[in-house]
Amino acid sequence: MKTYLAKPGQVEKKWYVVDAKGKTLGRLASVVAGILRGKHRPDYTPNVDCGDHVIVINADQIVVTGKKAQQKKYYSHSMYPGGLKVTSYQDLMDKKPELVVRKAVYGMIPHNRLGRAQIKKLKVYRGPEHPHAAQKPETLEIKA
Repeated sequence: MKTYLAKPGQVEKKWYVVDAKGKTLGRLASVVAGILRGKHRPDYTPNVDCGDHVIVINADQIVVTGKKAQQKKYYSHSMYPGGLKVTSYQDLMDKKPELVVRKAVYGMIPHNRLGRAQIKKLKVYRGPEHPHAAQKPETLEIKA
């Protein structure tokens, strides 16, 4: 019996819609990252992008537990002296809630060229509407 290895041209990709309303950020991100990587498929191959496309709606209604809303910080550095920028979770949720979800999912996928290809299949929207109706996405239910 031979081991099956998926080839990039043979993988058929599906589209899923995930409603983030009332969901916990980390739990949602781990499920979405697994779908983007393709770990839910029986033909999963670690070195091939065999994951599916994911659309996350209602990103502005995601929740975090404990005191994370007041204490969580996001850091970025310009690589120049004194170039550290610190943004709080609450400020980022007010301005760009899509970025909060994207950063949480990106932290859970590989940081190489395969991971960069996989994160491009993630679409995050602030409200309940999305422009991907032509792809006929399936609704994916995530337990709260």
